[in-house]
Amino acid sequence: MRFDDRLATVLRHRAAGARAARTQFRQLLDLLDQPRDSRDRSLLASAWLRLGALGEAIPASERAALLRDPSVRIRNAELAAHLAEDEPDVAAAALARAHLSQDDWEALIPRLPIRARGFLRFRRDLPEGTVRLLDRLGIHDRGLPQPVAAELAAAQPDAGTAPPPPTDADPEETALAEAEAEDSEIGALVKRIEAFRQARFAPSSGVEAPRLPLGDRTGENDRPRVASFAFSTDVAGQLDWADPAIAPAVVGMHLADCIVGRVAPLALRQPLRSAPATVAGAPAIAGDWIIDAAPRFARETGAFAGFVGRFCRPPEPAANDAAAEPSEGDRMRQLLHELRTPVNAIQGYAEIIQQQLFSAVPHEYRALAATIAGDAARIMAGFDEMDRLARLETGSFEIEPGACDLGAVIERQLALLRPVIEPRMADIHATMATGPCPVALAPADGEALAWRLLATLAGSLAAGERLVLSLSRTSREVLLSCDLPAALAGEDDVFAATARPASGALSAGAFGAGFALRLVRAEVRAVGGSLARVDDSLLLVLPLLTGIVPVPSALPGAGGEAGTG
Repeated sequence: MRFDDRLATVLRHRAAGARAARTQFRQLLDLLDQPRDSRDRSLLASAWLRLGALGEAIPASERAALLRDPSVRIRNAELAAHLAEDEPDVAAAALARAHLSQDDWEALIPRLPIRARGFLRFRRDLPEGTVRLLDRLGIHDRGLPQPVAAELAAAQPDAGTAPPPPTDADPEETALAEAEAEDSEIGALVKRIEAFRQARFAPSSGVEAPRLPLGDRTGENDRPRVASFAFSTDVAGQLDWADPAIAPAVVGMHLADCIVGRVAPLALRQPLRSAPATVAGAPAIAGDWIIDAAPRFARETGAFAGFVGRFCRPPEPAANDAAAEPSEGDRMRQLLHELRTPVNAIQGYAEIIQQQLFSAVPHEYRALAATIAGDAARIMAGFDEMDRLARLETGSFEIEPGACDLGAVIERQLALLRPVIEPRMADIHATMATGPCPVALAPADGEALAWRLLATLAGSLAAGERLVLSLSRTSREVLLSCDLPAALAGEDDVFAATARPASGALSAGAFGAGFALRLVRAEVRAVGGSLARVDDSLLLVLPLLTGIVPVPSALPGAGGEAGTG
């Protein structure tokens, strides 16, 4: 999409009624959740204001219901923070549908209201680092455990043994009974506190009780490693300020003691650009860093006042990034998947119209639908060829094991091609090997490979042109050699040729001769063979299978395994 004007389109319309307000609220949720270009800040500001105005117009229960919809997934930390400021029902629904990265959670949670943080105790799918942050902030259920039935029975007197005093009883007796009842309630509370204390200090007892976040930290090793922090120094280069979370561990440290290598920029008061540094100390700050800093000067006198900058951890090794980055084949398959979906839908609707599945359709429209369905089928076939080539060239696809007689397959394919090229006075003269030529291809794959190769060559024949084809075998290989048509012989790279078949009756694929030959080469390589251009001819080499009697392609339903010589 070159221009994304969806947000501007939504903001141009005013919500005239309750239904329109709910619809626009949901649209803004979807659009604000998506990453936006930082250049349209005024448009984003208007969208946030509109979302707030709609929140005031729509009841909290309806907004919460919209957020609980299964299709809602909040991936924008700013949107989650905005909704967490709303009513409890809305905040709980928004935080339940938020799916953020660990870095986003750790940046968002300290900004959340205390009430909104409590809603996160119901989440069981948060990253481990986020759970540790919530534990440090004390975000879990703190209710005391319910007493067991026996304790309740012992603490509360039976109604039959201690009936309420009558209204005409002596005032002293009435006061005594009330005091006993109050004492029983206090006793029950004391027992609940004792059960909590036992669960707190004796976890092995098996009593289920929530844990308070007091004294659980065993040492500095529990603190996560700091990824970056801002700092400033005094004139001598000693840190006098840092981010509050890390300040106690780094304030007082000297830059000259950290920087690895040249420290001349410090003495010359020059900017530091990606300066390597090493910090010794607590596990949270120890290790390698990269420093970017610039000198600062006093406004009144212009005197040097120190450095201000940032410590950052060095990036991970490039090998890890390369491993995580999807390959070209993966991206191609993902693109083909995205393209197949709309084409498949178009083909399905065209077939519905052409077959009149729902109602009668005029013949003219049925003819148009049949044409569209045929075009869609050809496009899908082209996508299949591209997907097969991408898988073969990236090594993520293997040819089905089997065996067939390549000589018999070539003879059958030439018998089908000759009636098509004879009207143009063209011919393919074949010299076949004596005896079978078994290769490691299933019969279906062998037929498809031979047709793709021969149909590409025959489709490029000019009128009156004649090709020479020869099939031979050695003790280890089967060799197929064929002249290139003049239309392909003039190409510098025959595997990148864009020539189309001269006859509409012959087509080895939707993307031209070069793509078809490239696909043949990939299939041949997958079974240990090769396809290459030698002067003005193509040479195909396949390993010969031995120990096969009789040849599987000559038997009905062939396709069994064979020994490899």
